[in-house]
Amino acid sequence: MTAKDPNRLPHEKGFHISWDQMHRDSRALAWRLDGRGPDDGAWRAIVAITRGGMAPAMIIARELDVRTVDTISVKSYHSGGGKADQRSEAKVLKSPDKELMGDGTGILIIDDLVDSGKTLELVRELYPNAHFATVYAKPKGEPMVDTFITGVSQDTWIFFPWDMALQYVEPYRGTD
Repeated sequence: MTAKDPNRLPHEKGFHISWDQMHRDSRALAWRLDGRGPDDGAWRAIVAITRGGMAPAMIIARELDVRTVDTISVKSYHSGGGKADQRSEAKVLKSPDKELMGDGTGILIIDDLVDSGKTLELVRELYPNAHFATVYAKPKGEPMVDTFITGVSQDTWIFFPWDMALQYVEPYRGTD
């Protein structure tokens, strides 16, 4: 199979992220965001995009000493077979506190990954002055994010630690 083979399964070009790597990359994102807030470098609040943004948001809130943390829940609906390139619309299921958010000034919006950019596009419409940061970014979504740590190709499937389970694997050679 080649890299452009449409029959390639997602795990065949996979990028596996461990909890340790997520922690290191989230801290690196915090360092990159440190001092860049509009209030003498500080941020008023962090909003995590559920569910993937919750772990990095917690780490970043700790590193930057931001005590106000909220969430926004966005559901992406799929048409057809549910492939990512067939996403048709996204809907906000839960919004953060309106008084806190305003137009987004001083707010860090955090997600684990920007892929197509559809989720961030919707959230950016709601909070145009917020700062959008992700740990990982794919090329189609990069225009929607202000700060990220690691870029990956569009056809790479990222395996996050919360999606994985440890299990026994047979050795490559031998069984005794």
